[in-house]
Amino acid sequence: MIAETVCSAVSAAGLGIAAVTAYRKRFLRAARIAAYSLVPLGLVMTGVVEWLADTAFSPVAWAGFGVLGVSWLLFVTTRAVERRGGGTRKERKAARAAQQDAVAPSASAPSLGPATHPVARPAAKPRATEPADDFSDIEAILKKHGI
Repeated sequence: MIAETVCSAVSAAGLGIAAVTAYRKRFLRAARIAAYSLVPLGLVMTGVVEWLADTAFSPVAWAGFGVLGVSWLLFVTTRAVERRGGGTRKERKAARAAQQDAVAPSASAPSLGPATHPVARPAAKPRATEPADDFSDIEAILKKHGI
């Protein structure tokens, strides 16, 4: 009962502020304030506030949240143990045997053989000519402007 009264008062105050804002010719802001102030009233009318109030003060509901938390913790823990490779000893031995059988003995040798032709790299340009080219461009620009 108290929660519904508080939500109704908040909505009434919000609508009052929206009216003052609209009086100041800020209609967009007034519409936004009115929209926000109608939310608590809508929640009261749909019964959500009563349900939340009953849930917040119910020890059975809090015990249910505790059970859900323990359930989530068990799921996370078992998932982490499973990812680390946990399980029975037989499962781990079978996994190791399957992993060793999957690798072929000749897999470590190169399958394509030695390369028959070396890869040719393009010759590196001499570095001494690059700065001269840069300066020649600059000199040409300066001569063009008479400097």
